[in-house]
Amino acid sequence: MGFTVRRSTRDDWERMRKLRLEALKDTPMAFGQTYENALQMTEAEWRAYAGRGEERHRLFVVAVDDGPADGGSAGGGDFLGMMGGALDHGGGAPFLVAVFVSPRSRGVHRGVSDALLEAIEDWARGFADRLQLDVHEDNARARRFYQSRGFVETGHTMPYPLDTSRLELNMVKRLA
Repeated sequence: MGFTVRRSTRDDWERMRKLRLEALKDTPMAFGQTYENALQMTEAEWRAYAGRGEERHRLFVVAVDDGPADGGSAGGGDFLGMMGGALDHGGGAPFLVAVFVSPRSRGVHRGVSDALLEAIEDWARGFADRLQLDVHEDNARARRFYQSRGFVETGHTMPYPLDTSRLELNMVKRLA
């Protein structure tokens, strides 16, 4: 399976919507948004969401299947995964956000997660020497991935916005 990693654009809104809805169904605890809330978003809101890839202080990258999209239409494959980067308004390290790779594209041998993370790390180096993230305490798969890529827990936690009885754990990675 071949794929390309690139910035998302406003015109990607339909494929971004499809992937985000898949993410919210697959791993609801990984996001500060519910599936039901995402269903209510308008086209304009989805265009703005996908358009984050066009901004300097935020980044949204997607892995795009090099083959045709579902349905056999040529001119752009399906989105296999996404990752975002956002600057911390407090002047700290950039944050890794909105991480998801479709189950059909997961696995080290496929390389989608690593390629997306590499793109975010390259962007983050333009602002700081480290990258941070918050991950739900019960998201063991994500925590293992981040740890295997050099992220370490900082000891800082915060309540998970959709269920304040649960925690998000802060992790950080030094960038070379």
